[in-house]
Amino acid sequence: MTQDLESELAALPVAEAVPRLRAAFEQHRNAVLEAPPGAGKSTAIPLFLLSAPWLANRKILMLEPRRLAARAVAARMATLLGERVGGTVGYRTRLESRVSPATRIEVITEGILTRRLQRDPALEEAHLVIFDEFHERSLQADLGLALCLDAQATLREDLRLLAMSATLDGTAVARLMRDAPVVRSEGRSYAVETRYVGRSRPPARIESDVARAVRSAHSSESGDILVFLPGAAEIRRVAELLSEPPLAARTRVMPLYGDLSPEAQDAAIRPAASGERKVVLATNIAETSLTIEGIHVVVDSGLVRRTRFDAPSGMDRLVTTRCSRASADQRRGRAGRLGPGICVRLWSEGEQASLAANTPAEILEADLASLSLELAAWGVADPAALRWLDPPPAAPLAQACDLLMRLGAVDRNGRITAEGRSMSALGAHPRLAHMMIRGVALGQGALACELAGILSERDLLRARGPERNADLEARIEALRSGRSPLPGFDLDPGARQRAARQRDLFQQQLGIRAQTGRSDSNQVGALLAFAYPDRIALRRGDTPRYLLANGRGAHFAEPQTLARAATIVVAELDAGERDARIYLAAALDRPEFERSHAQEIETRHEIHWNTQQQAVVARRLRSFGALALAEEPLADASAEALSAAMIEGVRELGLEALPWTRELRTWQSRVEFLRRSLPDRTADWARVDDAALLASLETWLAPFLGGVTRREHLARIDLAEALRGLLNWRQREDLGRWAPTHLAVPSGSRIAILYGEGDSPAIAVRLQEVFGLNTTPRIADGRVPVTIRLLSPAGRPVQVTQDLASFWARGYQEVRKELKGRYPKHYWPENPLEATPTRRVRPRTTDRH
Repeated sequence: MTQDLESELAALPVAEAVPRLRAAFEQHRNAVLEAPPGAGKSTAIPLFLLSAPWLANRKILMLEPRRLAARAVAARMATLLGERVGGTVGYRTRLESRVSPATRIEVITEGILTRRLQRDPALEEAHLVIFDEFHERSLQADLGLALCLDAQATLREDLRLLAMSATLDGTAVARLMRDAPVVRSEGRSYAVETRYVGRSRPPARIESDVARAVRSAHSSESGDILVFLPGAAEIRRVAELLSEPPLAARTRVMPLYGDLSPEAQDAAIRPAASGERKVVLATNIAETSLTIEGIHVVVDSGLVRRTRFDAPSGMDRLVTTRCSRASADQRRGRAGRLGPGICVRLWSEGEQASLAANTPAEILEADLASLSLELAAWGVADPAALRWLDPPPAAPLAQACDLLMRLGAVDRNGRITAEGRSMSALGAHPRLAHMMIRGVALGQGALACELAGILSERDLLRARGPERNADLEARIEALRSGRSPLPGFDLDPGARQRAARQRDLFQQQLGIRAQTGRSDSNQVGALLAFAYPDRIALRRGDTPRYLLANGRGAHFAEPQTLARAATIVVAELDAGERDARIYLAAALDRPEFERSHAQEIETRHEIHWNTQQQAVVARRLRSFGALALAEEPLADASAEALSAAMIEGVRELGLEALPWTRELRTWQSRVEFLRRSLPDRTADWARVDDAALLASLETWLAPFLGGVTRREHLARIDLAEALRGLLNWRQREDLGRWAPTHLAVPSGSRIAILYGEGDSPAIAVRLQEVFGLNTTPRIADGRVPVTIRLLSPAGRPVQVTQDLASFWARGYQEVRKELKGRYPKHYWPENPLEATPTRRVRPRTTDRH
């Protein structure tokens, strides 16, 4: 290291921590460095450690979470060394590489580390791996660290690991890294004034509020302005708002997001020309690693766009949400890297306290299919065998394993298959890798690579207005021709360039030649079905709504030519609250699909109760997941299956759907009365209340359901015989003796006993019919008195009693007086116990005394 270089590095705030970091690596294999934003750790630490004796002329690999940061950090280090990128310092991303045999510091994006570890688990060419900006907790960083720690424990004891973070508490990371020492650098930052300006009232679109804040800061402050927005669409709209009327002369508005071309990204990062000012409109790509020269003001929308994986649906959902406090602090720090600055926040000071402390780790919200395939390729069936700061959550992990099994990447024990190894080597999402491998086998490898290239990058076509077009066939044409085939849509040159490079890389890896000519839509859909078998969809009637094979609904939100297709494959969609919104899809030829997926098409007999038809439906069904491809009536359905389905229907309809009579309901009440009144003698009796009957339909009703398959057929059932079968012969005899249906009274009448209409059984009888009855009748083997409802000659109640003797002695004379006046022709003796009972007005022979 030259004296000038050492002097320049020593001026960086992080330099004061270097001696302690060097000492830590003399004693330990791992270390954690905490340094605030702007301390210079990304640039200085690899250069300071390059001369460490233990490095032994091997490489330093430094991981950056983004391509832009990898290129910028490598360029800065190379400049400090007075070299070009690709000399001592180089970088490698998925689509770009600037390295040479002389490269000692290789800055790589995180997925590159995983590929390298899978090829060389011992990382023989490297002696130090640096995880820069580890606080971002990307999925690839967590996976890379887990694999490196495993390699260190089993293959490379001398491998050193360093995690660097600006906002994450290093203690937990140090514990994960086998109690690594934590080196903290206080750094040196300039004062940043924070202004909380809030949102407009009533709330306007965020772009309007941001543009207003930028104009205000531009007119009142000097220096360049960095603006944080959630995504590229918002960046474009804010740029439009700042163009009319334009900002002051010699002010350039420049976008900065991941899908821009390297040239456009570099232009946004470079210092403004002398006498000029710039306003950089950026996503959270500018939060870390990058130093954008000249920034004095930060305008923060407080929003971030994240992809969340919904395990139940197997779909991603794009959400715009509030950033965390740690993220807001990172953004604020951009204004104080080179001097005192100002941060304008579009929320209130009270809202600041409600922000989440940290951004959730990506592993907790992401699709884990790629991670699961990498673990299988590493030889790990259970992720718990590795060390994680946050272990992969169970539900998304199970979803990922199911998908890999369906794609043939792993077996039922989670072990990787030969096809799985081929998929892993491609470095694409398992869905796309499977599609390319199957495409090669079918002679459509070039087209499959084109599709994979398109789906690996941002959409090639950008609508000028609110309309959308979901047809992937148009993207194939745009990739090949270099122009948009759709009116109202512009080609994104950067996206096309990256998709083409990704296509070429896949074709090179697979050893296939480029395809020429126009693609066939049947082939596009057929290939796409290998990547997304769970998203093959059938149209619902004549609507633009579809049912996916995974059981979810999906729809086109705008009119689409593609919506005419009866069968489609969906490549990109948003899980949404109800039906998913389709963003990219292709038409699928139905016969072609059924041929290529014949092994997954199931033919089964389906017998079930149909609520709408109020009948049992028996059909032979050919299905693919949740999709019914064909059905026909099932003529040879078994009686047992039909009966079980009808039982399902009875449960849904309720017991009232059965042909009950008053007598059967009385029988039910008599049985339940005895079960309550004589528990010692009826302990072995069946319960016959409605809840118990519904629960045991299979036992007592099923044998009587022969030929009954519709609601109206239930009237045919011999319900009396079905119910009586619940009691054996002895129990039926006891039921008749202990809970009779009728009671004989002195007049000779047999009066029906009312069960289930009160606390105890009762009879309703005219008063004159019980003359001479001096005691209350009892049932249930004499344990329960019958309630007697005494009626007038007109049938109106005059007294209710369970103690006739008491009534005759104390109540009768008052009742007699009233009834004699109302019914003077009727027989009202003074002594009812010696009177003749009668059903008539007067008995045939009447005691006149």
